Amino acid sequence: MKLKRTIYRLTVIFLCIILAILVYLTVKSLNSTPRTQKSDREPFELVDSNIKVGFSLGTLKEERWIKDRDILMAKIKEMGADIIVQNANNDDKDQLKQVKYLLQRGIDVLIIVPTDFQKAAVAVELAKKQGVKVISYDRLVLNSNVDIYISFDNTKVGELMAKYVVEKVPEGNYLIINGPTSDHNTEMIKKGYDKILQQKIKKGDINIISEKWAPNWLKEYAFKVTDELLQEGKKIDAVIAGNDSLAGGIIEALSEHRLAGKTVTVGQDADLAACQRIVEGTQYMTVYKPIEKMADVTARIAIKLAKGKELNIKNTIFDGKYYVPYYVLIPIPVTKYNINSTVIKDGFHMKDDVYRNLDQ
Repeated sequence: MKLKRTIYRLTVIFLCIILAILVYLTVKSLNSTPRTQKSDREPFELVDSNIKVGFSLGTLKEERWIKDRDILMAKIKEMGADIIVQNANNDDKDQLKQVKYLLQRGIDVLIIVPTDFQKAAVAVELAKKQGVKVISYDRLVLNSNVDIYISFDNTKVGELMAKYVVEKVPEGNYLIINGPTSDHNTEMIKKGYDKILQQKIKKGDINIISEKWAPNWLKEYAFKVTDELLQEGKKIDAVIAGNDSLAGGIIEALSEHRLAGKTVTVGQDADLAACQRIVEGTQYMTVYKPIEKMADVTARIAIKLAKGKELNIKNTIFDGKYYVPYYVLIPIPVTKYNINSTVIKDGFHMKDDVYRNLDQ
C-alpha cells in the first residue's frame, strides 16, 4: 500500500515538473518572438512614409470610380506610403491644374485616369520632366509614353457584351450607346463588339438602328437617345451600353414605354444599381471588373516605380506613338445565374444590397 502511494506521489511530481518545463518554454518562445512578426502578413512592399503618390481622377460621377479611389487609397496607405487624391470632374483643364498641384507637392509617382486621352498627354509630359513616374490607370493616355498602363482587357469587355446579346437575340434591331470619344476605352470596347457583330451585320441578321457616343458618359444622353427612337416607333430588340450608368438611362426610357425586361440590355462595371436590375430582370448582363485586384496591382507597382525597381512587364500596348508596358486583367461576365458566385462572393457588393428591392 505504501509502495503504491509512493509511486503515485512520484508520478504526480514528475508530471508537475514536465508541466512547469512546458510552461517555461512557451513563455520564453513568446517573449523571444520579434515584434515585427506582424509584418509577415502585410504587403511585401512596406515602405516608409517618405514616398508620395498622386492620384488624379477624371471623375467620381460613376459609382465604380469611388470604389477605385477608396480601395487604392487604402492599399497605398497599408503599404506605408502617402497618397494625395484629386478629382477633375470631367474637366481636362482642371485635371492639368490638379496634376501641377500634385507635382508641387513633391509626388514620386502619378496615377492618372485621364478626362481626355489626348489632352492628358500634357500632364504626363510635365510629370516626366520632373522625373515623376506615371501610371495610366484604366484609361490609356495616348502619345505620352507612360511608364505603364494598368487596365482590364477592354476589347474583351466589348466581346463579352456582344457575345451575350447575340446569343439572346441572334436576329433583330440593335441600339449601341458608347461612352465618349475622348475615352480610349470606348474605342477598344467598340473594337471588341465589332469583332463579334460584323459577320451578323453583313449577313443581315442584325440591324444597327443607331450607334451613338455619350459625352462624359451622361446617363441623361442615353435616356434621350432611347426615348426618341421609341417615340419614332423604332423597334429595339437589344442594346449594348458603354457602361452600367448608360444602361440605367436606357432602361429608364424602356420602362416608360413598358419595355424594361423585354429588350435585352447589357453594360459593364457591375454597379450596384446594375446588379439590382439584373436580379430584378430589367438588365440582362454586366461585365464585372474586380477593382480590388487592379487597385492592389497598381499600389504595388507604384511603390516599385518610386523605388526605381524594374517592372518586368512583357505585354505592351501601342499608345499612338510608343509601345508602353501593359498590365492586363481579365473581365468577368455577370448574369443573374452567376452573380452570387462572382460579385457577391468577392464582397464587391453585399447580397442584401443586391437583392434589396426583391425583399420588399
